[in-house]
Amino acid sequence: MSIKIAILGAGAMGSLFGGFLSQKNDVWLIDTNQDRVNKINETGVTVLTQGRTEVFHPQAVCDSSGLEPVDVLLVFVKAIHSRAALSANKHLIGEHTFVMTLQNGAGHEVVLSEFAPPERVIIGTTEHNSSLTPEGAVHHGGGGKTYIGLLKGENERLQQVADSFSACGIETLVADNVPERIWRKLFVNASASVLTGVLGVKLGYILDNAHAWQVARRLIEEAVAVANAEGMQFAVEEIAGDVQDLLRRVYHGYTSIYADLQAGRLTEVDTINGTVVRKAKELGVPVPTHEVIVHLVHALEGKRDRQ
Repeated sequence: MSIKIAILGAGAMGSLFGGFLSQKNDVWLIDTNQDRVNKINETGVTVLTQGRTEVFHPQAVCDSSGLEPVDVLLVFVKAIHSRAALSANKHLIGEHTFVMTLQNGAGHEVVLSEFAPPERVIIGTTEHNSSLTPEGAVHHGGGGKTYIGLLKGENERLQQVADSFSACGIETLVADNVPERIWRKLFVNASASVLTGVLGVKLGYILDNAHAWQVARRLIEEAVAVANAEGMQFAVEEIAGDVQDLLRRVYHGYTSIYADLQAGRLTEVDTINGTVVRKAKELGVPVPTHEVIVHLVHALEGKRDRQ
């Protein structure tokens, strides 16, 4: 059954999901970049995945004022822009609209709850990885499962959303343990992913270089200590093994934080490693490596002002 979906942000992940979901749904990509919107409307979304090229044709707009409320409003802008993007597009949120986040990091539900009641806020995480090529195509670095759950209420209400996503090639599961899944994604982003940005390398480098892996390992250990202090029950060796397995699968992939630093843009480090630091302070857990990483990434962001 087709549903109406609006996606805030037509970057790598927004375009990837918008492209796939447009196969069986009415999809609108909403982005402030007029050139990007024009390109999508003229030539579609080009996805390079597993050695083949696919082109999809979602609709794209800069101004969504002419659109009616949708079934799902999916937020894929950077976290620092979430509130502004939702404010500008709040007319898309009707009494039955689900407002959904699959953004990197954690804590996004705080902002989403300002625009929809908790029983219509979907939090989730995805194993898909993508980046934009210089030509504007989406490089699909790796796939996997997507997990979603309601902030409050019966998760069974989300089955239609999950089925719709899965029918378009994005395997989506309704899960009761979404906070745990978000932590598992955070372990990857706050260790290997952030290091690809700092070092300016592909994901596989973190696996191959012993020094890089030791830093990633330390970041994992600290993040696991915070998660467990919050009530989770993660084992460092299991998480480290999971991260290494993922790096093997997406060996040649790039990350959004790598792309942001290369392009001189602000990153999402405050909702990734910064989340670990904030929770650590609340729980009294030392995370010196994460604190250094946050400062280091912001220092790298500051280079654009000197160049």
